[in-house]
Amino acid sequence: MAILKIARMGHPVLAAPARPVENPAAPEIRALVRDMAETMLDSPGIGLAAPQVHVPLRIVVFQVPAGRDDGAEKNPARVPEGLNVLINPAIEPLGEEMEEDWEGCLSVPGMTGRVPRLVRIRYAGFDVDGRLFEREAAGFHARVVQHECDHLDGILYPQRMRDLASFGFVEEIRKVHGSDAGDEGSRNGQT
Repeated sequence: MAILKIARMGHPVLAAPARPVENPAAPEIRALVRDMAETMLDSPGIGLAAPQVHVPLRIVVFQVPAGRDDGAEKNPARVPEGLNVLINPAIEPLGEEMEEDWEGCLSVPGMTGRVPRLVRIRYAGFDVDGRLFEREAAGFHARVVQHECDHLDGILYPQRMRDLASFGFVEEIRKVHGSDAGDEGSRNGQT
């Protein structure tokens, strides 16, 4: 396993759509997923897309930290514990309700901003064994999946923001909006 270098905003790999994975069960995909998970945990983050580690493939790893399954009241499905892998994911909206909240990103280090996201989604993808699966997600879980899948389409969270007045350095935003605004790392969803 290895810690991979994370691409930062401005690198072309983050601005281009990623390619589909031909064989989700291939040994090299399994190895990449292991390295991505190790890199995500070391960073620390809660999500990472393959383009963020300079690999233009449609692969996402993420976890929803304990206490962040705040969508449970809107979606009775349990948030998957531990590492989640999505290969060639697709997202379907479940309604039109949007919610704006703070996001961070390992590719936009030290920065945060308020981003509107769908509250409820259904997503599907393959696991590292090549099995297709489908889940429903709400709240923070849905936000993380949408953020990571945006990376696969060459979109960074500042491009989704409605008002750039809420975009800034974490420490400055926290001075204005309070200690919960823009917490970095796995507590708020730096992905």
